[in-house]
Amino acid sequence: MTDPYRAVLAGLPGIRSGLEDLYRDLHRHPELGLREHRTAKTVSDALRDLGYDVTDGIGGTGVTGVLAGGDGPTVMARADMDALPVRERTGLPYASTATPTGPDGTGQPVMHACGHDVHVTALLGCARLLAGARDAWRGRFVALFQPSEENGDGARAMIDDGLTTRVPRPDVVLAQHVLPYPAGYVGTRPGPFLSAADSLRVTVHGRGAHGSMPQAAVDPVVMAAMIVVRLQTVVSRELAATTPAVVTVGSIHAGSGPNVIPDSAVLELNVRTYDTATRTQVLEAIERVVRAECQASGSPEEPEFERTAAFPPTVNDEEATRRVADAFAAHFGDDAHTIDLQTASEDMSEIPAAFGVPFTYWGIGGIDPGLYADAVRRGTVAQDVPVNHSPVFAPVVQPTLDTGVGALTVAALAWLGA
Repeated sequence: MTDPYRAVLAGLPGIRSGLEDLYRDLHRHPELGLREHRTAKTVSDALRDLGYDVTDGIGGTGVTGVLAGGDGPTVMARADMDALPVRERTGLPYASTATPTGPDGTGQPVMHACGHDVHVTALLGCARLLAGARDAWRGRFVALFQPSEENGDGARAMIDDGLTTRVPRPDVVLAQHVLPYPAGYVGTRPGPFLSAADSLRVTVHGRGAHGSMPQAAVDPVVMAAMIVVRLQTVVSRELAATTPAVVTVGSIHAGSGPNVIPDSAVLELNVRTYDTATRTQVLEAIERVVRAECQASGSPEEPEFERTAAFPPTVNDEEATRRVADAFAAHFGDDAHTIDLQTASEDMSEIPAAFGVPFTYWGIGGIDPGLYADAVRRGTVAQDVPVNHSPVFAPVVQPTLDTGVGALTVAALAWLGA
């Protein structure tokens, strides 16, 4: 590695223990989207202590910190802060027992089941390393901590609250996510990386009747069942075999008893695609199938469609990704890889889109390397390796944190240390 990299990364051993303590603290105290008040204060206090120009409360709980290091490019690195409404079952000594009051007034278990505690810790670690070696790089570093990624509205909330006028315009935006790969792994991918995600609520209408008198009814349960079956052909028969997409019906609600044909049924769907054309084609096909099945069943009313969530696809800039991949290869050696397409989704890309700048987003591993290797040997990775959003997903502390801090720092220095 060149001198700027050595100078900045030389500070990692000195902050490692503190970062590990921070990670355990964040894991023990998760917060749901737009309620990340404790996490945001932890972040803003740390950045101020490091000499960053801090703006907090952006979009509710978003935080930015800007550090100037002379004339040069501006690099923004982003981490998400929110947790999930999941009861933790890791058995860790620092496991979450948080149960904040939910919308229904009852306690709601919360945990960092997606690794955002790793993301926050890694970005603060990078911010500390850059602040501790300001003579080794030139430009401006913007650390951005985003709320409510899981709900898909955190990036938009920060943008709508004037993000683009409150921090310098970056030349590139960087981000990463811990994934179920062996800890120490880093993976980049130019072009499409994460899928677009669209969630739909579809209501189909029938005519209720006694369960013994189906001739007097238009049965929405049968209608919904036929829709579910027919939707399975959208991907398998309307898309090329080389075009990745997923259509899932995750929920059906209809009726209140075994002997009553209800008036309506509600289906909740999730769609994953990787480009605009496929996204449009699949969504239009879903609407066509639903309307046709309703018409075939003699539905007395048109179906209703509601988009309940939408995440854009994450499509990495080719040039920015090549620059980061080259830097990773030099720093991580054989642990630097090209990562596969991921069916997860993110709202991060809305931030560089708002600035009109390129971005690159990569993955790091968080699974115990021995556990992962054993699962590979047995052919049981899908069964034995915990995945994001699982109640037993908890990245190992090391080398996950060193990798996350190192990856963000090396990537930022690909511009700032040039």
